[in-house]
Amino acid sequence: MHLVKLYVKAYAGISPPVWMLSLVLLINRSGSMVLPFLSIYLSNELGFSLGQTGIVLSMFGAGSLVGSLAGGYLTDKFGSFRVQLFSLVVGGAGFFLLFEMKTFAGLAAGFFLLTTVTDMLRPANATAVSEHALPENMVRAFSLNRMAVNLGYAIGPAVGGFLAVRGYKLLFYVDGATCMLAGLLFFVYFYNKSPRRSANELSEGETAEPNTSPYRDLRFLAFGVLTAGFAVVFFQIFNTLPIYYRDVYSLPENQIGWILGFNGLIVFLVEMPLVHALGSKFSLRRVVSIGSVMAGLSYIILTASGTIAALYFSMAVLSISEILVMPYLTTYTVTKAGKRNRGKYLGFYSMTYSAAFIVAPLLGTYLIKVSGFDALWYSMFGLSVVVAAGFLLNMRPLKVKPETAKMVDAAESVNP
Repeated sequence: MHLVKLYVKAYAGISPPVWMLSLVLLINRSGSMVLPFLSIYLSNELGFSLGQTGIVLSMFGAGSLVGSLAGGYLTDKFGSFRVQLFSLVVGGAGFFLLFEMKTFAGLAAGFFLLTTVTDMLRPANATAVSEHALPENMVRAFSLNRMAVNLGYAIGPAVGGFLAVRGYKLLFYVDGATCMLAGLLFFVYFYNKSPRRSANELSEGETAEPNTSPYRDLRFLAFGVLTAGFAVVFFQIFNTLPIYYRDVYSLPENQIGWILGFNGLIVFLVEMPLVHALGSKFSLRRVVSIGSVMAGLSYIILTASGTIAALYFSMAVLSISEILVMPYLTTYTVTKAGKRNRGKYLGFYSMTYSAAFIVAPLLGTYLIKVSGFDALWYSMFGLSVVVAAGFLLNMRPLKVKPETAKMVDAAESVNP
């Protein structure tokens, strides 16, 4: 009950348009049902080889990279409203068309184009949040968006698994329908609604800072490589873990959906209190390094036990790893960039995840093909240790609270 009150206080005072933007994201991400089961669909339903499956999965990352870049450019040119509406409606329609494609070349090209369109939503939605949020609520507004995404990822795989056992056509069609439903809701609410402020407008009291580029910041470039390394380890959750559950444990899609959805549920429920409890007691690099190793350990657990309980325990460890790494990496990026250069640094930071999504399925499926699942899990553990050591050496020993922890402090300071 205390946790519920904490959430209510933490997000009180956020403007209605920001709540609506988060609701649109929640509906959209709740419909993210195809990706968690794509590897199974390609290998089991269509009979693709592991190599072909890895290439099609990597097209998600390539499309995400292009879509994020294009979305930012088009948002500056045409505005966040048009880009979000285009992404939701056209992306939704794309899922209906994509199910009809059955060839390797067609699906590789189709998923690249589809993800390019759907991931235009991310920079456009972030821009819209900055336009509609009150300056004093900006951090909380972005945190609300992240919570909506996490809750959506808890719902999507669970519902997707239920649908997949009844036919993958249903999976594609419902995913497309939720995108279009989110688009309709977005259009009805935001049509002719003027933003509160320009996304690039300085708030009262802010001053312009020197214009610097993350591409000339060698220390930050190394940080980006390490971030991508962690993401390669973590993204096995979308690529090879579903194949592992199906091939090794013979689990049906509905049970796979429950395990994958368990990740989003843990992050949604645990992130705020856990990050708040840690506060600024430990340096960012120490927390991130521990979280990175935990990601690798979550896969080692799979080699030590053959029970369903172990699968859930492994997912719980991976979820805690996500909580210990991702909010802190974002905080480190924001702290290093300053207000003037925040967009460029966060844009580069986002691109590291897109690049990792290209590498993760190719590497994962290759290792399974050559040496089997255990070799993949041990390799991911080794990579996580290297990444953790890199973070310890590269990151400055800052003790800064993630914005989520600051929000909880503010919420707890309010009388009930």
